[in-house]
Amino acid sequence: MSITTPGGFRAAGVAAGLKASGGSDVALVVNDGPLKHAAAVFTTNRVAAAPVLWSRQVVSDGRVDAVVLNSGGANACTGPEGFANTHRTAEVTADLLGVSAADVFVCSTGLIGEQLPMDKLLAGVSEAAGNLSSGGGPAAAEAIMTTDTVSKEARYPASPDTASEGYSIGGMAKGAGMLAPGLATMLVVLTTDAVLPPAQLDAALRAAVRVSFDRTDADGCMSTNDTVVLLASGASGATPDPDQFTSALTGLCLDLASQLITDAEGASHTIAITTVRAASEADAETVGRAVARSNLFKTAIFGNDPNWGRVLAAVGTTDAAFEPDRLNVSMNGVQICRNGGIGDSRDLVDLSGREVTVEIDLAAGTASATIWTNDLTHEYVHENSAYSS
Repeated sequence: MSITTPGGFRAAGVAAGLKASGGSDVALVVNDGPLKHAAAVFTTNRVAAAPVLWSRQVVSDGRVDAVVLNSGGANACTGPEGFANTHRTAEVTADLLGVSAADVFVCSTGLIGEQLPMDKLLAGVSEAAGNLSSGGGPAAAEAIMTTDTVSKEARYPASPDTASEGYSIGGMAKGAGMLAPGLATMLVVLTTDAVLPPAQLDAALRAAVRVSFDRTDADGCMSTNDTVVLLASGASGATPDPDQFTSALTGLCLDLASQLITDAEGASHTIAITTVRAASEADAETVGRAVARSNLFKTAIFGNDPNWGRVLAAVGTTDAAFEPDRLNVSMNGVQICRNGGIGDSRDLVDLSGREVTVEIDLAAGTASATIWTNDLTHEYVHENSAYSS
């Protein structure tokens, strides 16, 4: 159930001393081929971390031999020295593996505005290179955690006993806050042993990310380091149908995205906001995101209060096509707002469980979209107020 489930990959995770906790903080993922094809998407934040700037260049030719990742420091807003440190990390990794630094992808996560302790980081990279194995996926997934409470992994097929098309996909992710479009404060590594060229990998990845990671929105905040990279080894010899592969990859990304939202910092509810009968998918997404970013709505859910008025108020701030007197809102299957007014009793809505579903019916078309978010809790405020102290 990890990035080393597909053939042709080795990984490792070690503790290099970057985290004050002493936990694992350096991960390495290596593609042994025979193919070294890759695709990636990155944050759209204009303040992009040094590893993002470096890795954009690395993947531009569709080839990545290895990915080195560290938690315990974002290497963002660190100037020329920070970029030089990223370059140095790639060079040392390349020397250890016998590959080109131009094919080494670098990812970092942690506190913004501090230089990485390069002596510790490079020693960790060396140790990780020595620990590489086909069973090292779980250790790598643990090493990239920051405020995560659990590591996050997924695989396709979901079970070794499940029939497949002759190939597999694996994935690991980290992230528990700043989950917003342009990905999240998250790093994701996806692997497959399918035989696919870079162009098809890129198309599949962008399609999968669009409806998974880009629709997780914990707090409306966008990170500087967001990265999702997909590596293909071709070790299975299987060439899947592009549409089938995209569908499988999308399912795996949805699994990882769900794990990210479930682990959102301090959250007590995981909320799926589905907008239906919209004039366009863009309208549906806009409406869902407006509600997901409403602190009034999020605090109401924290208090187990099905306050549908806060939902309508958020919907009304958008430019989506709808008539106010035709809006319907349901929570956990109870239609508490009907035709823009009072519906069934809100007392019928049970919000005591972790999972909350909100359906917003715009009565304006046939399109739909789901945004995943969480409630706003005391614990979220505490964790983020104390993050750098």
